[in-house]
Amino acid sequence: MFLGGLGRSGTTLLERLLGELPGVVPLGEVVHLWARGVLADEPCGCGEPFGRCPFWREVGERAFGGWPRELAERVLALRHRVDRTRRIPAVGHPDLAEYVAAYDRVYSAAMDVAGGTVVVDSSKHASLAFCLSAGGVAPRVVHVVRDPRAVAHSWRRTVARPEDGRPMTRWGAMRTSLHWSAQNLALDLLSRWNVQVTRVRYEDLLADPRTTLTALATELGLDTRLGFLDGATASLGPAHTASGNPMRFAVGQVRLFHDDAWRGGLPAVQRAVVSGLTAPLMTKYGYRGAAA
Repeated sequence: MFLGGLGRSGTTLLERLLGELPGVVPLGEVVHLWARGVLADEPCGCGEPFGRCPFWREVGERAFGGWPRELAERVLALRHRVDRTRRIPAVGHPDLAEYVAAYDRVYSAAMDVAGGTVVVDSSKHASLAFCLSAGGVAPRVVHVVRDPRAVAHSWRRTVARPEDGRPMTRWGAMRTSLHWSAQNLALDLLSRWNVQVTRVRYEDLLADPRTTLTALATELGLDTRLGFLDGATASLGPAHTASGNPMRFAVGQVRLFHDDAWRGGLPAVQRAVVSGLTAPLMTKYGYRGAAA
């Protein structure tokens, strides 16, 4: 299963919730595994450095006989040539098969190690979803959408990465709007490739977690037992996620609440910029306009 959408749209939260369902194995953002996990040895979601995490060590052994630096560098070089948004939907690069095979090996090995039936990759990038589909992996895509004004507000905030304390990337309103539109349009386009795409709005998930998760799990053919969910509180266990939003480290009782801080925190000028640039898709996804 592939979770797509622009960063700060709730994909990590959804992955953590899905990861509590029987048989579901959350992997985090596999697209960043090669640089942040193999090369930089950043912590797994369980808290252990990637190279010392028993889960990822076993996955590497089964998939590649280990995690050699040369492998990560090769996959990153292939990504630069193959996995680019501007190449959608013309993803017929001669290196595509080799690139996709690396992900396929990771998915298969992770499923075997965890004893699961479904793996979740929350890499977000529509281009990777296209590559996987064109390369024969055929993921089931869950398209996660969030109000672009809330996304823009999140991207402008200063947030420290728990892995190293450095500030996470920040974007302005215009850049966020353009990327929000590009990613969501590309994910919409996937359905024309006969890829199964299910859309979930972040706001609906937070407004009624049980109903939204039950409907999604039913559509995806997953187990619908939500014993970890009590109203608006989720009980989360450790997850072996290679990369992702800081909440991938959350363990225990997590309160699910709708974050609408953008209403008071996003300056009026930036709100107008975002609303203007994203208006067609905002309407399509059911968001009200600039006056909302």
